[in-house]
Order: sequence, then C-alpha cells, then structure tokens
Amino acid sequence: SLVSQMEVGFDVRDFQSALKGILRQDPDVVFLGELRDLETIQAALTMAETGHLTVATLHTNSAIHTLTRLVSVFPPHQQQEIRIQLSMVLEGILAQRLLSRSEGKGRVLALEILIPSPAIRNLIREDKIHQMYSMMQTGQAQYGMQTMNQALADLAGQGVISSELAMGLTTLPDELTKLLERTGRDRLRSMSLARLRPRM
Repeated sequence: SLVSQMEVGFDVRDFQSALKGILRQDPDVVFLGELRDLETIQAALTMAETGHLTVATLHTNSAIHTLTRLVSVFPPHQQQEIRIQLSMVLEGILAQRLLSRSEGKGRVLALEILIPSPAIRNLIREDKIHQMYSMMQTGQAQYGMQTMNQALADLAGQGVISSELAMGLTTLPDELTKLLERTGRDRLRSMSLARLRPRM
C-alpha cells in the first residue's frame, strides 16, 4: 500500500482544510487521529458517505456513548439528519480498555464491539439508542457483538484478569455478577467433560 501522511502546520494550514484536501487524492482508507469537533465529525461522515473507509478515535466510555456523543455535537435541528447519515455509513464501534493482567505482568485488551445490524441501524435512525444494549447482549453469536461486561466476564473466567478488577470497572455490577457466575459454571462443566473423555 501507499501511505500518505499530512501534518497540521507543516503540510496543511489546519485540520479542516486537510480533510477537504484528502478527498482530492482518492484514498481507499482515511485514518483520522480524533473526532474533536463538529466540522471534523461532519467531514468524517462525508468521507464515509462517498465510499471511503474512514477510521477515527473518540474519547468515550462505551460504544453506545460514542453514538450519543457523535449526534449531540450537532445543533438540535441537524441531529435527525446526522442519525440518518450514521445509520447508513457506520461499520462498527470498538470501545477498548487496557487492563492489568492478574499475574501482574503486562496488560490485556477488554473490547466492547457494536456491529450495526439492520435492527441497530433502525434504532439509530429512530433515536432509540438506549435499546441497543440488549441487542449487543444477544448479538454475539450472529453478529460478533460484545458488551464490555461480556468481555470482562470472559477475561475473568479465563483467569487473565481478577474478578475484583472486573467488578471495579463495570457500570452494571449485577449483570456482571451473573455473567461471572455463569462463566464459572461453564468452566467447571468443561473441565468435568474433559476428565470424562476417554484417553487415546
């Protein structure tokens, strides 16, 4: 691949003029450092609408909060239009946390994944973002979605992170408690089945 990189203040006057100039270079993928303001978010949406894979970062706590932030940056009279744009161009949201491993060496990634299924796209258009969490909970097998609690429970169940760390990070402790209990039961069942299998 051919990578072209621009620096604000050296190659371009400002961030907004750089985004306008990018489209003239016919890129396949555009990486934006951060979606900082209304103009940058609007430019990112426009690039995505014109068929360019656009990857960007945003400082939020969850995948659903990311959608709320993207829409709320715009004035109220534009928000419905932005929801429609987002529902058409969004390919996915990854919310990441780096956590200390239980053995004390290094870190491990806990990843929340939102994939815009047809139902999710419809909820974005209809401004029913609060209903997405339940779809993320049940969308693991079919769409590859994962809530942060599911990621934390999986890592704790494998012994990669401690249950105490997981519980300290969650915003939904009751749900995580149930997930940890189920993960523990599943792990015990797997170990029991492994012992029962005949050895070759």
